[in-house]
Amino acid sequence: MLTGNQIRKEFIEFFEAKHHKHFESASLIPDDATLLLTVAGMVPFKPYFLGQKEAPYPRVTTYQKCIRTNDLENVGRTARHHTFFEMLGNFSFGDYFKKEAIEWSWEFVTEVLKIDKDKLWVSVFTTDDEAEQIWIEKCNFPKERLVRLGEDENWWAAGPTGSCGPCSEIHVDLGPAYGGDENSKLGDEGTDNRFIEIWNLVFTEWNRMEDGSLEPLPKKNIDTGAGLERIAAMVQGKSNNFETDLLFPLVEEAVKLTNSQYGRDEEENFSLKVITDHSRAVTFLINDGVIPSNEGRGYVLRRILRRAVRHGRLLGQSELFLYKMVDKVVSMMENAYPDLRSNIDHIKKVVKIEEEKFSRTLDQGMQLVNQEIEKLKAAGITKLDGEVTFKLYDTYGFPYELTEEICQEKEIEISKEEFEAKMTEQKEKARAAREVVMEKGQDSFIEEFYDKYGATEFTGYTTLKDTGKLLSARDGKDGKKLMIFDTTPFYGESGGQAADIGIITGNGFEGKVIDVQKQKGIFTHTVEVLKGTPIEGEEYFLEVDEANRMATAKNHTATHLLHEALREVLGSHVQQAGSFVNGERLRFDFNHYEAMTGEELEKVEELVNEKIAEAINVSVADMSMDEAKKAGATALFGDKYGDVVRVVSVEGFSIELCGGTHIDNIGKIGLFKIESEAGIAAGIRRIEAVTGKGAYKAVKNIEMLLKNVEKVVKSDEANLLDRVEKMVETIKENSKELEELKSRFTQIEAQALAENSEVINGVTVIMKTFKTTTADDLRKMVDYVKDKMTNTVVVLASGADKAIFAAGVTKELTSKVKAGNLVKEAAVITGGNGGGRPDFAQAGGKDATKIQEAMNAVKETLKNSL
Repeated sequence: MLTGNQIRKEFIEFFEAKHHKHFESASLIPDDATLLLTVAGMVPFKPYFLGQKEAPYPRVTTYQKCIRTNDLENVGRTARHHTFFEMLGNFSFGDYFKKEAIEWSWEFVTEVLKIDKDKLWVSVFTTDDEAEQIWIEKCNFPKERLVRLGEDENWWAAGPTGSCGPCSEIHVDLGPAYGGDENSKLGDEGTDNRFIEIWNLVFTEWNRMEDGSLEPLPKKNIDTGAGLERIAAMVQGKSNNFETDLLFPLVEEAVKLTNSQYGRDEEENFSLKVITDHSRAVTFLINDGVIPSNEGRGYVLRRILRRAVRHGRLLGQSELFLYKMVDKVVSMMENAYPDLRSNIDHIKKVVKIEEEKFSRTLDQGMQLVNQEIEKLKAAGITKLDGEVTFKLYDTYGFPYELTEEICQEKEIEISKEEFEAKMTEQKEKARAAREVVMEKGQDSFIEEFYDKYGATEFTGYTTLKDTGKLLSARDGKDGKKLMIFDTTPFYGESGGQAADIGIITGNGFEGKVIDVQKQKGIFTHTVEVLKGTPIEGEEYFLEVDEANRMATAKNHTATHLLHEALREVLGSHVQQAGSFVNGERLRFDFNHYEAMTGEELEKVEELVNEKIAEAINVSVADMSMDEAKKAGATALFGDKYGDVVRVVSVEGFSIELCGGTHIDNIGKIGLFKIESEAGIAAGIRRIEAVTGKGAYKAVKNIEMLLKNVEKVVKSDEANLLDRVEKMVETIKENSKELEELKSRFTQIEAQALAENSEVINGVTVIMKTFKTTTADDLRKMVDYVKDKMTNTVVVLASGADKAIFAAGVTKELTSKVKAGNLVKEAAVITGGNGGGRPDFAQAGGKDATKIQEAMNAVKETLKNSL
């Protein structure tokens, strides 16, 4: 019986023997704007299937980590739903087609996995005679166990239009005990848990047009996906994926950490399976650079993580436990995904921080539920509204199950139907928001130009001056020209590096290059015309601005040093999340879960400058992806599957895949200076820095600032810190004295108020208006009066531009007069609103000219009330 690890290994070796190139799993963060996460094995190869890029190899095989959350509520309930799962796949890009795909799948399932042939069923698309014939004639598959299914089951499409094709699926029959009877066949109603799909073969051979018609694709592709967890269950004789060796050790770990038992109770099993599944998803998401947040991928992670923590609570575990599951996940998965081990400390720290946050949320939720129940009982209501239960869940992250449990204890009715209706409404909104239409094509001009001339030859890595034949000169905005040459030394904006600038001359023409954009390998130069008219077909001299290129190169190489320094100081979890470099400065975005300390920033800056002082040579080499990985190159997601990659190395320190321009020795950077570090999104930090002359200028500015401070505080550099510290201490003491004086003055004002009161129907009423007294001082005066007097109402106002009101009512009068009502009446008259407690309230209004009118109205109200 094969283990899960053996199945994964056997699959790759099987297809390598069939001349497939093995690509390691891509990140869960896809290089695809239409997808939030990698949801299938084909996602990394989508550009090849859509014809946007040329495939580096005609045959490829992978085991791909995937995340899906469309059926989150079913995870743990069913035997085969998962958030994290692995997809085994073999792919052909215009090479082999149906015959080989079908024959090899049959060979692997029956001869390598050794699944009983008599238990296998196959489905093909309704009209796919060719696939059926191959199964029957080439694989000797019995026709009676082959069924034809429609578009819902056996058709794949990239979108409403574009590439598509029929599928053929392999299923395992678990027998009548799981649905149907002896005569049931694949596709019959009520047999979903009996016939288990383990492999889907997609034959991409058609292009669906706008009118719905199908045209043959110029190249036919194969895309297959086999779920590792499902295959392991079938091979190991398990009807439930959670009981395979891929998952059951995690179930046992969850049992140990939550002090529970598997197999004793269905709800207990459910919670243990949720924790098991979600611990894998959480570990892999964080490993790939996702950080918990309230949007995007971060929200997916947060939701999964909190769902797992919630189920720990349902099992009676109130202590932190989920972060401890990471150790087991890593030990089980590191053979296939070795980077997990190097990131384990980071993963555990992020999980623990989020788990602690949610534990506090749960405690807060308990208070909120109890408050809602108290309100209901006070009003004589015995049912908690679905709007409240949903708000508790959606806004505060408080689990419905816990709300339900508390309500049952307090004998309060709760409607799960109302809650689920709200959940459904939210899902519909979320689904509508997620729907994206796939990009149907690029700029038509660029497409046609590429078909005619191919890509631009870029020579800018080796020269800053070159000649090029002008192939196209179009009119751009504001009188500028858009010029394309067969050859150019100008770098086109890409990879976070700004475009080169420079000049173009020849044939009586002179132009200033202000931007270069690259699309499908074609470099379009935006040119400000200085004189003449460009003529297509003629040769021109192209010269890059050397000073700007060098400054940009210094900044770009510095980002590589910064990236490595951040990894050394903060940890190996740090990954680039974006960057921008030009001739003036650099910006580097990276994933990290908290703000950097001053000490950490100092260490990073010091490390980069130490390396610069070593004057290490920078080498650039083109090599295969395999060679780059063996060399230890850090890859960014967009470059993962290139055939030949460009590797930039700073010997002994940094090695990255990069298409940008760099200096040949890091000593030329001169000086590196961090100017700022800040958060720009949940889990993403940004450092802005300068190098060379920019860094020197930054240091000179600091020096000038210090000189100015010395003049202002009348001190020299040696004594400056001591002088400033003494001044700060003096300011603190003066501020404290000022506050004490203000407090005494407020008390005097309050005493004066008490002496200038009037009596209305036996009640002492104090009313006064001030010019510039603050809201805080009004409150203090009201509190003073309430502390010193009884049977008293005090209403104070202040304001030069806007109106401020404060009112206080001593406790024996609150049944007759409420402070909140008094300030609300005053605020409404002055164009505002407000309220508060019966004994104290504050409010504001926009129109200070109506303060006296408001106070008169309040006085009349008091006369009537008292």
